[in-house]
Amino acid sequence: MSSPQSNEHKVDASWIGWFVGMIGNEFVCRVPIDFIDDKFNLTGLEYSEDTVNVIIEPYFDRSVAWVSGHEEKLYGMIHARYIMTARGVEDMRLKYEMGDFGLCPKFYCKGQKALPVGLSDEWGHSTVKIYCPSCRDVFRPRYRPKLDGAMFGTSFPHLFFMELPMLRPEPPVEKYVPRLHGFQLHESAFMPLDPRDSSRESSPKSFKSSSPSSFPN
Repeated sequence: MSSPQSNEHKVDASWIGWFVGMIGNEFVCRVPIDFIDDKFNLTGLEYSEDTVNVIIEPYFDRSVAWVSGHEEKLYGMIHARYIMTARGVEDMRLKYEMGDFGLCPKFYCKGQKALPVGLSDEWGHSTVKIYCPSCRDVFRPRYRPKLDGAMFGTSFPHLFFMELPMLRPEPPVEKYVPRLHGFQLHESAFMPLDPRDSSRESSPKSFKSSSPSSFPN
């Protein structure tokens, strides 16, 4: 007979479990403790041992005074390195196939699944965006998570498809063609007006005043 505890769901009380489970943090995957414990993976990062301990401890008490608030940045920068490894790519593949990162908003991409991407590898420059592998453009996520883009870096989606080329989609077959009364518009119709042309059109026309002698007596 099994013990009553064997049927109970284990509650993840760690900082990582708390952070990954927060609403808005669905893009983030769980970095294994052994990866964080390996000091080689932290090379070049600014951190304190106290911050690392908060992240890897199995029980996280948010009420304690020694929580510095730097845990998110450190975990985010470690996360950016982890998802570039074979294990990390596999973890993100599962989330990608589940559609956790959202879909491309372009109509002709037909609901293509997207991947998270940062516009900078440095912390604090911009929030995470999503990259569509079909049209190869970037967009704001639908729910606009406040995660820093550096948590994913600028290279992740491109490495992802280099490692998993079978998942790379074809570009859109169709493309929107602007028309007026059924006729395709010429490219020149979309060119912005030259400011010099605008100023010439808006300036009053010069004219010469007639001298008094030119008027009839």
